[in-house]
Amino acid sequence: MSYDKSESRQKRKLRIRKKISGTAERPRLSVFRSTKHIYAQLVDDAAGTTLFQVSTLSRDVKGETSEATKSDAARAVGTAVATACKARGVDKVVFDRNGFLYHGRIKALADAAREAGLAF
Repeated sequence: MSYDKSESRQKRKLRIRKKISGTAERPRLSVFRSTKHIYAQLVDDAAGTTLFQVSTLSRDVKGETSEATKSDAARAVGTAVATACKARGVDKVVFDRNGFLYHGRIKALADAAREAGLAF
């Protein structure tokens, strides 16, 4: 029996999502990584709403990441997420790596968000 990468990630994602959820006081920071871009969104699972999203395609981040490496782009997105959270009065979040392994671009985004003052 063989598994492909996406099926394994979906299994990890379901395992993670059973344990974590976001609230109004502590929303869930969900991260998605594609081959070219990285996306992060803040979700309030109690209300079922997305508070905001930032990605490498966002206007405020796109200028900085046009010629950067993928890890540098992830750091820029992490910093942008933290500043947007601070502007909305959110200082604590629950980190959802969305089934991706915690290294590389996912880790770079998380570390940059922590350095910018976001607690998780």
